[in-house]
Amino acid sequence: MKNEKPSNPNSSRRDFLKGAATAAAGFYLVPRHVLGGPGFTAPSDKIIVAGIGAGGKGQSDINEMHKSGHAEIGYLCDVDDRRAATSRERFPKAKYYKDFREMLEKEHKHIDAVTVSTPDHNHAVQAMAAMQLGKHVYVQKPLTHDIYEARMLTQAAEKYKVVTQMGNQGSSGDGVRRMMEWYNAGLIGEATKVSCWTNRPVWPQGIKWPEKSITPPAELDWDLWLGTAPHREYVDNLVPFNWRGWWDYGTGALGDMACHIMEPPFRVLGLGYPSEAECSVGSVYVGEFNRGYFPDGCPPSSHVTLKFKNPGKKDIEFHWMDGGIQPARPEELGPNEQMGDGGNGVIIEGTKGKMMCSTYGINPKLLPTSREDGDKVPVTIPRVENGDNGHYAQWVKACVAGHGSKEFNELSSPFSIAGPLTESVLMGNLAIRSYDIRTPREKGGYDYPGRGIKLVWDGPNMKVTNFDEANQFVRRQYRGDWSLGV
Repeated sequence: MKNEKPSNPNSSRRDFLKGAATAAAGFYLVPRHVLGGPGFTAPSDKIIVAGIGAGGKGQSDINEMHKSGHAEIGYLCDVDDRRAATSRERFPKAKYYKDFREMLEKEHKHIDAVTVSTPDHNHAVQAMAAMQLGKHVYVQKPLTHDIYEARMLTQAAEKYKVVTQMGNQGSSGDGVRRMMEWYNAGLIGEATKVSCWTNRPVWPQGIKWPEKSITPPAELDWDLWLGTAPHREYVDNLVPFNWRGWWDYGTGALGDMACHIMEPPFRVLGLGYPSEAECSVGSVYVGEFNRGYFPDGCPPSSHVTLKFKNPGKKDIEFHWMDGGIQPARPEELGPNEQMGDGGNGVIIEGTKGKMMCSTYGINPKLLPTSREDGDKVPVTIPRVENGDNGHYAQWVKACVAGHGSKEFNELSSPFSIAGPLTESVLMGNLAIRSYDIRTPREKGGYDYPGRGIKLVWDGPNMKVTNFDEANQFVRRQYRGDWSLGV
């Protein structure tokens, strides 16, 4: 399937739509006033979208694409008939599949773009299969489960000349752009430290894998749901939400929220790959003095510290905290003033001041909040229409316009940006998983996890240079015949 791509992916959509218009009306471009009057969207200004993942977040993604007025939902795909029911009812003309591979093989000539809104462990194979057929892709955050996958999708987006966007809608908001303008104006000087935090997880983490397996629901194709992941028997309360806390499928609190919360400082500071990573994780106690060790799952809380090189300037110290851990409250913040949005937020510290925002870059503030100089900084960065609510429409319009268009160049989170961001997010998970690698006593280790070392990271080559055992988590092995196809 991966070799069955159109010779010119950018023209395939227009050829298909023009052909359809010709059959219906006898000529390619039909005047708007003839077909539908004011506000009518001509067929040549629409894309045909296939949704991989039609329930939950997939359902809302598909709805938002349709609301843009330039996307027709032509195909739906979900491994669980229960989850897909509402979308199938709303889009009764959309053809339904359970296996995305079958859908792409049979329908690729009629599909222009694909949304991927599935568990993390299958994002990469689904997005790659679509891109190799010349299809534009919108992929939910985190872009991928592994660092290697993120790099491959970033490269594929350029290779296949498709329009891409990750589902971190805050990147289209006004907040991150205002913070960029403040920083570029020198209001906080040179950044030296970043603190990001979240109250997630709100699903079980740091627990033992359930011992009792049960029969999967008849509507769920369990083998297809597993996809690239190792085979396990079905257990209760894993689908559709709690998979996030297990390494085989999810990426924990980091994967769930960091692409939203870490994105503003990444964009504001223009960060690249981190050079170092270290962490500490919360403990689970299963007895009075016994620490639970459950390597299958993410920890209940973590504190990750990344270091980013800043040529000619001081390195930037970057902190991520989850599970209720928060940074020290800034002295500039009043005792009754909320830090971030309470459970989540970002603080960027510079040589001349600090600034803060909430999740998605919302509600940016200079600290202390009494500062008025921010109001004097002119608006120089173009805003996205409807802000973060316009994130979907921005991608749809870029798909209509095509790769290399003005709309394409204005995308908020194309893979050229989302890929490196996701790699840095997943670098935190690399540190967390390395923290839990046990070393036998005869090799100087202990009978409990926690190594107390930092990982030295060669970003361009995707390799930990000082602790080779950690590199097993850079690229995981897929089950059976599953392949990324690169």
